[in-house]
Amino acid sequence: MIGHWVLDIGISPLMPSRRIAKVNRAILEALSAAILFELRDPRVKNVTILNVETTDDLKASKVRVGVRGDAKIQSLTLHGLESSRGFLQSKIAERLETRYTPILKFILEPNWLDHLTATSQGFLEASATAIEIEGDGTEPTDDDDTDDDDTDDDDTDDDDTDEVLEDDADPPTG
Repeated sequence: MIGHWVLDIGISPLMPSRRIAKVNRAILEALSAAILFELRDPRVKNVTILNVETTDDLKASKVRVGVRGDAKIQSLTLHGLESSRGFLQSKIAERLETRYTPILKFILEPNWLDHLTATSQGFLEASATAIEIEGDGTEPTDDDDTDDDDTDDDDTDDDDTDEVLEDDADPPTG
């Protein structure tokens, strides 16, 4: 009955709560900063944190990482992350204000770059389609200002800028 009630209010049991999502984001940011600026392990380089999944009780987190390089470099980097776990957890503890600091489990995503490339390509295609839909089909003009109704080029380096209009010659007195 409780599960039915949870589904009725629009919260999926598979979707993390807002609090867990905030914790996941804070862990991702703390790990990224610690790895980039504070971690001195030479094995840990070219790491991208892809995702953080924390349990509901906040006692454990799966950290999915992508590493550039061959299998040997990926393995070395994963071992470096595992050996730096205590340091990284202390950095998370400084950031989070919770009773428990999640125990980190690093998971290597071997095909993360291919997935990222495919996702980026899909995004670019969707953007191009959106631009085509938004376009009105008119040809671009040489108009360089959009605040007037003419379609002429209004550059300041035209030859007619030396001319002074009669109205501009005498300033108003008053």
